[in-house]
Amino acid sequence: MTEAGLPPLVGVAEVQRRLLIIFPDGSPTRGYCTREMAARTVFAALYVGAVEGKGAWLAPKHVYRMTEEQAAVTSPEDRLAYANAAMRPGYDPPGTRWYADNTREPIRGETLREGLVAVGAATTRTDLATTSSKPRYALTADFAALFRPDLCGDELTDAIASWQRATLSKGALTRLKLRRRSGSGTDSVLVAFPDGETRRLASGPSSEIARAVIESFAPAFLREPFVLWLSESGNKVVARDDALAAEIGLTIQADRDLPDLILIDLGPTEPLLIFVEVVATDGPVSERRRRRLLDIAEADGFDPRRVAFLTAFADRDAPGY
Repeated sequence: MTEAGLPPLVGVAEVQRRLLIIFPDGSPTRGYCTREMAARTVFAALYVGAVEGKGAWLAPKHVYRMTEEQAAVTSPEDRLAYANAAMRPGYDPPGTRWYADNTREPIRGETLREGLVAVGAATTRTDLATTSSKPRYALTADFAALFRPDLCGDELTDAIASWQRATLSKGALTRLKLRRRSGSGTDSVLVAFPDGETRRLASGPSSEIARAVIESFAPAFLREPFVLWLSESGNKVVARDDALAAEIGLTIQADRDLPDLILIDLGPTEPLLIFVEVVATDGPVSERRRRRLLDIAEADGFDPRRVAFLTAFADRDAPGY
């Protein structure tokens, strides 16, 4: 480690060479984990010190705003300065950037979530709202250790083989998938629906607010509540009840204008449709989106007078918030 606690660096070409050994042919999502974008992502994570247990985290911005000139500046002070500056709007380091801003999704979705995180080489923060733009990724400590410059020859081969046995074995990958699917542990929020079913959401303020709406607001203020739609940014659609929606004549499509949560109250003679926006980092429903949601309801024959909008947010003065 450097004096600032940053891991020592190897170049991007060496990172990719090692990735190709770490993830042999037949490895899950090998393409996402060994391509140049993956090598640059791992390098950027090491550059800013985003290693599990060190308190620093990686954002896609750290990758797509990196340049060859910046990568060549490796003093602890310069690395820490870049880690902070890259998160500022409009920041442009010297040189030609590795990627454009619109490369964020391939870095976040493919290289990180579907690649490194999926095989246990990286981890994510559990204390952020799913819509937060703060850095949330870090290499696992044992994976990051495979890129030490002083690790070479038989020692590197043995270290990689040990990591593969512990992380890429069928049993290890199965445990990882099951934990992620079930949301076991402390990194999820269990939500009980009015009909008795349960769903798990990624941990964070948005999930806690959604749970409060479903478990507290709905039974207290609605006569016969049901959840038609529940989504979160990390796992786009958590629940949707197409059968019930069809029975009441509502068409639900995964649309960018849909809110986080759609409830319906079947108690009144005429059902009441409630569009709920969960506010943890974003603002309430804009007038444009409000109009768009009304258009969706009216197109399916709903009386706009039977459509309600709810903005749900946490009391920031409440204990534990």
